[in-house]
Amino acid sequence: QVQLVESGGGLVQAGDSLRLSCAASGRTFSYYAMGWFRQAPGKEREFVATISWSGGSTYYADSVKGRFTISRDNAKNTVYLQMNSLKPEDTAVYYCAAAGTGAASGSPYEYDYWGQGTQVTVSS
Repeated sequence: QVQLVESGGGLVQAGDSLRLSCAASGRTFSYYAMGWFRQAPGKEREFVATISWSGGSTYYADSVKGRFTISRDNAKNTVYLQMNSLKPEDTAVYYCAAAGTGAASGSPYEYDYWGQGTQVTVSS
């Protein structure tokens, strides 16, 4: 079992930055690939970014490429999502997830554990 707790969300203005954190506990964090997904009101959950167990592979949704950066610190059992140049369309609940395959993936079906989410609201 892996427990995931997101933090760092909030209300910001367009163009601002936020850094989300996801702290993991339970089974060995470094074995898991990690991903960030988001869900806006009335929309399906969508992929944002993913990082492999080693940190050697990262992938991003086209909508965030060049603005968001995913990273991990296996010593701290934490994955981060640095979000720059935020836009109103980035407004959503952001979830982190852990995949036991260890491979970075944009598919939510690859993920075994999910956090409760943190709200990000970007005003125009």
